Amino acid sequence: MRAPTPGPVPGPGVDRPGRPHTRGAQLTDTQAPASVLAIDDHALLREGIAAVVDGEAGLRYAGGAGTAHEGLALFRALRPDVTLLDILLPDRSGLDLMATLRAECPQARIIVLTTYRGDALASRALKAGALGYLLKSMLQSDLLAAIHAVHAGRRYVPAEIAIELSARLGEQDLSARELEVLRRVADGSSNKRIGADLGISEQTVKGHLKNILGKLAARDRTHAVTIALQRGFFSV
Repeated sequence: MRAPTPGPVPGPGVDRPGRPHTRGAQLTDTQAPASVLAIDDHALLREGIAAVVDGEAGLRYAGGAGTAHEGLALFRALRPDVTLLDILLPDRSGLDLMATLRAECPQARIIVLTTYRGDALASRALKAGALGYLLKSMLQSDLLAAIHAVHAGRRYVPAEIAIELSARLGEQDLSARELEVLRRVADGSSNKRIGADLGISEQTVKGHLKNILGKLAARDRTHAVTIALQRGFFSV
């Protein structure tokens, strides 16, 4: 990637660049460490990532941000080699931010961080262009391996997530309209209210619900919402 331009003055939710490496194998004069940007709204998590990254030969913590707005500004300024991106940010969806980052920089190498195990969420992230997908509970064991793999242009998905994804191959995804309907079911809306909100008939709503139950192998609308939340189709 191109050399970074001078970045903005760090704000309250923005970390300062990482320190030089203090341990590990020495880099040669011709090798520049791969820069890593972390966008996550938990400052303690970013601090932990910074410590791990800066302790690894060949890597450098370039900085971190706590919001999508700050993260986008830092990404534009630093053009990191690898970006760690939380899927849930306080001001914007991580997947939405990833679309912006990749539109501006198609070669951006992004690892999605999340607490959700759902295969649907992992599938959406990978389809949107993420090269890596990590549960935050796996950071201690998998973070460095994921960064090195993604920096080398390889995909990194932990085995247990990959197994869930492969088990769902061939299944039909919920359509955008079906997701809209199911989100409103999760909010407690009646079929009549859902139809009014979406500008469709109550009968059409019932048709969407029938399709949703079939695709998710759900017994009823409450069961469908439970499955959708477990698999990461959406969150509440």
